[in-house]
Amino acid sequence: MKPTLDPVIRAALLVLAFATVIGFTDNFVRVIAVEAGLWQFHAIRTAMVVGLLLVCAPFMALRLRPRRMGAVVARSSVHGMAMLIYFGALAFLPVAVVAAGLFTAPIFVLLITRFVYGHAIGVVRIAAVALGFAGVALVLGPEALRGASLAALMPVVAGAFYAMGNVATREWCEGEAAETLTLGFFAALGVFGVIGVTVLTVLPLDVPDGAAGFVLRGWVRPSASFYGWTFVQAAGSLVGIAMLVRAYQIAEASRVSVFEYSALPLAAFWGWILWGETLTGLATLGMGMIAVAGGMIALRGRQAGEPSISA
Repeated sequence: MKPTLDPVIRAALLVLAFATVIGFTDNFVRVIAVEAGLWQFHAIRTAMVVGLLLVCAPFMALRLRPRRMGAVVARSSVHGMAMLIYFGALAFLPVAVVAAGLFTAPIFVLLITRFVYGHAIGVVRIAAVALGFAGVALVLGPEALRGASLAALMPVVAGAFYAMGNVATREWCEGEAAETLTLGFFAALGVFGVIGVTVLTVLPLDVPDGAAGFVLRGWVRPSASFYGWTFVQAAGSLVGIAMLVRAYQIAEASRVSVFEYSALPLAAFWGWILWGETLTGLATLGMGMIAVAGGMIALRGRQAGEPSISA
């Protein structure tokens, strides 16, 4: 009988594959941003994702219909807002920096569960919150902290919304299938995209050329390159999320969540390989502090016997 890998090791490999795929595809949002807009990108990407899910559903026995429509819509809207801000930031900032902001989510989860739901948090996790926010300060740099760069603060705002969505996953959507929540997530982004592109097409603004106009641009007639990279984004997101969901199915969630922080160095790696980007020493240290803080939160929650919160 062939030996099988430990479930935690298999989960770690799946998360590593997820982070590698997402780190690669997200780097090409800047290519999309040069000619098209954020809203058009999300509308078309959602159409592609929904098409792929509908094709796969009969063969994979996927359950796409929600049990509680209102809860899924609310959770999807919050998570969709997080990704809307995340992708908007990708047009202006390195993927590694944006990912670091998004990975502040466990810190915000603690704050939300404490001050909204009244859950107690111990000294270790309070220290983790402080460490994580110190890491954010190093990643963003002094300009963002002085308020000189609103774009640099966008990833942290995305992390706060992502945390709200993660809390909603447990508090509102217990019992929903992973594929149902995935479809709801992409559908929310698609609705935001259609609304945004319609408003900006009917009431156009003065749009700067290139990536600077990504958030302000209405409907345009993009090249084949736009559709190609948008499809890569759609397929990569689906494959990556499927691997992440599978990882959470085969191993304890608190352990899997720690492996997700591999996305930070992998995002920096792809930025260096594809665009020659390098991070400052302080930014690298800050990313490490955020990862350590997230690991402390996850492991402390496991020792306390609490269920982990993940997307």
